[in-house]
Amino acid sequence: MPNNPTKILLSTTLVGGILISISSNSWLGAWMGLEINLMSFIPLMSSQENIFTAEASLKYFVIQALASSVLLFLVMMKALINQNLMTGMNIYEYVIITPLLLKMGAAPFHWWFPSVMEGLSWTNCLLMMTIQKSAPMMLASYLMSINPMILMVVLMSVVVGSMGGMNQTSLRKILTYSSINHTGWMLMALLGGSNMWLVYFAVYSLLTMAVTTTTKLFNISFINQVMSTSGKTMVGFVLFMTLLSLGGLPPFIGFLPKWIVIQMMITNNLSPIMTLMVIMSLATLYYYLRICYSTFTILHQTTKWIPQTYKMNTTTVYSAILSSMSMMGLIICTVVINIS
Repeated sequence: MPNNPTKILLSTTLVGGILISISSNSWLGAWMGLEINLMSFIPLMSSQENIFTAEASLKYFVIQALASSVLLFLVMMKALINQNLMTGMNIYEYVIITPLLLKMGAAPFHWWFPSVMEGLSWTNCLLMMTIQKSAPMMLASYLMSINPMILMVVLMSVVVGSMGGMNQTSLRKILTYSSINHTGWMLMALLGGSNMWLVYFAVYSLLTMAVTTTTKLFNISFINQVMSTSGKTMVGFVLFMTLLSLGGLPPFIGFLPKWIVIQMMITNNLSPIMTLMVIMSLATLYYYLRICYSTFTILHQTTKWIPQTYKMNTTTVYSAILSSMSMMGLIICTVVINIS
């Protein structure tokens, strides 16, 4: 949480920019909200403790500024030229959604995402994977319909997200490729309506928060650190359950939004695409299981990255509560739906 006035101010304007963007009734207002959001997030990224944040924030600024410039150019072109005389409305929708896909890091515009994430703190990684995706996705929802371009972007995001994380040892990059995979699922959820996307985004944010809270608490950045930490504490078990939920394995709550999206896709006769998306989700489960399996089979008796004298604190309790919600969420939701 922000602990000084500057961070509180920047966090407020960060959220304010998102609210301006998604509540605007014109594309110019939406662009202005995105710029406020960007200008608030850049100072939050920088840190004196980590030398990699300067490079990450510069990369992020260049990419976001490029996307914003393209978006503003397309909006002005639409306003100044009678688009219907030049090209069809479909072409305009295809073109204007491109900078929004670049902003949210969806494939094939994902190339900047892993390198930027690698230089951030865990708190900023959480913001990047959750809050920073919300405004571009809501704006993209105004232009989305079931068409070949959107389906191609969804498929590419799901495939890149599942294949890209296979050979990674950094937890940040693993979560980044997982985020790209979930971006594909969320774009598909947008085709089913904003409520479906909201459910998916809320569950995804909850699970990502649980993972980043645990990794920040134990200062974990790589897979071998998870192995070392699990010998003394329950971090291996907590991370194991949360990652399985994030991968969408029943009976964890991470399966609930995917279940809803799968039903929507079957209803809209998108079964072949749905089958490929489910197979790619199994691939993401593979690299989650690789972390967890090695954690439970290779147990070190001494911890190297955390102090030996470990005390319970509010962050530990918070992480345990989030993990419990991920474990019991689907069962509780199913019971509530059946009762009602």
